[in-house]
Amino acid sequence: MGKQKDALRKLAGTFQIRHVLLRQALAECLGTLILVMFGCGAVAQSVLSRGSHGTFLTINLAFGFAATLGILVSGQISDALWEFGQGELVVVGRNATAGIFATYPSEHLTLVNGFFDQIIGTAALIMCILAIIDPHNNPIPGGLEAFAVGLVVLVIGLSMGFNCGYAVNPARDLGPRVFTALAGWGCEVFTANTYWFFVPVCAPFLGAAVGLMMYQLMIGNHLEGEVHVKQTKEEEDEEEGVKTNEDS
Repeated sequence: MGKQKDALRKLAGTFQIRHVLLRQALAECLGTLILVMFGCGAVAQSVLSRGSHGTFLTINLAFGFAATLGILVSGQISDALWEFGQGELVVVGRNATAGIFATYPSEHLTLVNGFFDQIIGTAALIMCILAIIDPHNNPIPGGLEAFAVGLVVLVIGLSMGFNCGYAVNPARDLGPRVFTALAGWGCEVFTANTYWFFVPVCAPFLGAAVGLMMYQLMIGNHLEGEVHVKQTKEEEDEEEGVKTNEDS
């Protein structure tokens, strides 16, 4: 038994990656895989069954829990696609299936409105995440951060998912979109809806910056300032106490 443990320990050491950035990249890759696999799987069930095996609510629940599982893990196309599209892989229209993997706007949504939709959604996501992880705000019990983030994703999907599927993360949209381009849907996945693809790729970066600035200006800086003042006062009191002891 001891030899087996030693062999397993040596084997694990052989495959251990010591480059921190590479380990982080692999963890991000696996976490994104979990998110897209479960989330897009729920979309596929709903679309391909024409609503009999999935609804708007189940899709949002799937993405919310998928985000939770993706965080915990990191911290196949079937013939149904061909049958649904009547022998074609359709990007937009009645029998479209590309939207199973990447996000596309609803008919009522313009490019400009969609851009602001993604900015607002991403800003809301970032503000909530900052509140969750901010040690100076109402602290969440350790280990529950992932569940809280998953709940935030669920709420954003339930309230803002109707417009364009709330990508709010370039990794969630661009990778699956490239996959559909290579898997048979073609370059139309990039040109459809007046080159919509750049919205979920670019807008979240701006939304993240907006969310960060709003949280810091309205909450974060004030909490940090109060903590700094309190720490300074405690240090001064300690110094006074030391001086008093020395004088006596």
